[in-house]
Amino acid sequence: MLLTNLRIGGMSLDKNKFNEDIILTRVKNYIDSTYTQHYGSGKVQTTEVTFDSGHGEGFCIGNILKYAQRFGKKEGKNEKDLYKIIHYAVILLGEMYKDEEKERREFEDHMQEGVE
Repeated sequence: MLLTNLRIGGMSLDKNKFNEDIILTRVKNYIDSTYTQHYGSGKVQTTEVTFDSGHGEGFCIGNILKYAQRFGKKEGKNEKDLYKIIHYAVILLGEMYKDEEKERREFEDHMQEGVE
């Protein structure tokens, strides 16, 4: 018996009470699928150009708001809108990570200059 199916005294010991493991797999599949769609097939995506021009954060936040407000209105409770919200949040988190790594490398390079 797997831990996710274990019940004690009528209480479930599910690690992922809200099916997070399943949903995260679906999110990953959705994100992967966007790279095979027409707007992801080129070498540079529009989102990359938008970040390079300094408007990426606003672009992502705007799209998160757009799809959040649209959820439940256009085509009902379309789960694809929720995947888009998550995808834009992941893109923004990825850019934040990239910026943190760049700052870390610059700091380390600066510290190495003093040693040499």
